Amino acid sequence: MDGTTLGRTSLLCTLLLWAFQVCGGAVTVSVTPKVEVLKGGTAKLPCTYTVSPPTPSNTVVEWYIEEGGTRTRVAFSQGGVGKSDEGTLLTGRVTIGEDFSLTISSVQPADELVFFCQVTAGPNGVGDASTMLKVFFAPEKPELKKPSSQAISVGEETSSEIGTCVTMNGHPQPRIIWFKDDQPLPEVKDRKEKTNMISSVVKEASGLSTVKSTLYMQLKKADKDSVFQCTVEYSMPGDQIKEKKSDPITLNLNYPSEKATFSLLNTDPIKEGDAVTMKCETDGNPQPEFDFTKDGKAISGQGGILLLKSIKRTEYGVYKCTATDFDNLDADLSGIINLSVNYIDPVSVTPAGPQVVMLGDNVEWQCKTKASATHTVQWKKGSEMLSQDGMLSIKEVSYDKAGEYMCVGAVPSVPGLTAQAGVNLTVKGKPMIETPAVGEVGMEGDTVTLKCSVYGFPAPQFTWKPSGKESVSVSGNKVVSALTLKATAEVMKDGVTCEVNNEYGTDSKTLPVSLKRAIENSADRVLLSGNPVLKSADMQQGGSSAVVVAVVVCVLLLLLMVALIYFLNKKSMLPCSKKDKKEVASGVVNNDIVVEMKTDKTNEEAGLLNKRPSPEK
Repeated sequence: MDGTTLGRTSLLCTLLLWAFQVCGGAVTVSVTPKVEVLKGGTAKLPCTYTVSPPTPSNTVVEWYIEEGGTRTRVAFSQGGVGKSDEGTLLTGRVTIGEDFSLTISSVQPADELVFFCQVTAGPNGVGDASTMLKVFFAPEKPELKKPSSQAISVGEETSSEIGTCVTMNGHPQPRIIWFKDDQPLPEVKDRKEKTNMISSVVKEASGLSTVKSTLYMQLKKADKDSVFQCTVEYSMPGDQIKEKKSDPITLNLNYPSEKATFSLLNTDPIKEGDAVTMKCETDGNPQPEFDFTKDGKAISGQGGILLLKSIKRTEYGVYKCTATDFDNLDADLSGIINLSVNYIDPVSVTPAGPQVVMLGDNVEWQCKTKASATHTVQWKKGSEMLSQDGMLSIKEVSYDKAGEYMCVGAVPSVPGLTAQAGVNLTVKGKPMIETPAVGEVGMEGDTVTLKCSVYGFPAPQFTWKPSGKESVSVSGNKVVSALTLKATAEVMKDGVTCEVNNEYGTDSKTLPVSLKRAIENSADRVLLSGNPVLKSADMQQGGSSAVVVAVVVCVLLLLLMVALIYFLNKKSMLPCSKKDKKEVASGVVNNDIVVEMKTDKTNEEAGLLNKRPSPEK
């Protein structure tokens, strides 16, 4: 190889090396293509890079925003130190970290921009990558307002305003969708169409959007019950589509009447004295004027209501209502009610008035009435049913038959339609005392109350022997005298006599007074009333310590006598101890003696207490 060739080869190698150093170096930048954040939140935009070949120094990382085709730097990092630029949209809210990520606080809708991360690596060149910051904010619940006019007339040639839907403060710009009876309406912006929507958007100073949409439609009578509603549809992070619904509205439509309805509002059969309400209405809106007639004669109503207060049987007949709608004069707007009024006449009783009869006599009443339908006639005394044919006969009247009798007429097919009349029966005769109850006391000298119940009319006079504190009351058909007195020894012995008399005769009864009967229970005695009897002999009611001592002495002597007889028998000193004697009293004996002793317990108690025994109940 000559010198010229060698020189050319060296020059070529030098050029190739330089070209490799200048053009062969590379900078690669990586970012997140899209970062999403809610308004007011904090956004973090990551940035990483690689340089080939590596250059450990002289690398600068810068963040830019792009507005109107122009880039503006907002922050940078050089030599491991990060700073933010002054006078930018993000000044005071942006920082750059050691990992070169850009952090933005209190994010606003205006921050929704394209951000560039640019890396400058000296002789290795420059690289960048862009990321989009997306800001979201949910709008307020939409508000749906009716038009200012009171009513919408159907059949108009032009579309009428249905309502205006407004949703405020959303980002990105939300969308309003209209619904009729839960079905979405197609979005139509052409005002020549029968159904169309006019929308507008207002950008608020906050950067949020307020959207308004007004719905126009040509309505028909069938739309009178339709429900309208609007929904706002909006985006949220993560490609979410959400919605909020307004409150529903219904419309007040005006439309002509085609038929009339005349109805009776009472649900039960009409009876005399009821308040009757009849209602006339049409299928149009507003309701027209109404006229009422009864059997062809005009009567007064109010609006579409005909009210008859406390209706009489004479007010039955044919009622008619007639409506006049000037928007549809050809329509037959009338209705008819054939009104029936149920009634029942007052009940008449023969013989009338209170009845006074002698004890043992017969009495008879007849009850009659008339009604508009099949009816019943029943005689009652209290809740007891006595007759169902209108006749009531009582044979051989007793005192318990006296009192109030009621004749009730009713129409079973008409609930509550009844009439009734009452008669009072008084039974005269001599007084008759009910079997009196025995008076009981705990001990002699106690106070006792005795009652003497008497039938009789005229009211009898009472005489008590002996007398005491007396009170008289009436209980049903009876007269009751209550006497309170002290249970003396005489009263305990002879009782108390109740005598009654009136102009028809007399009657008397003796009411006994006794101690409360006791029963034996082991060594104790318990009163039937539940109160304990004193246990020891010296505590017996009405007893005496001397009597108790005497009884004890007698018992001891008796025991000594039995022991003596037993001893003599053992010594064969008694004639009755011989073996040929096989019975003593009623017992069979061998070498022992059986002594049978019988006592009258009632007499013994009476003797101990110095009182006569209580009679058996």
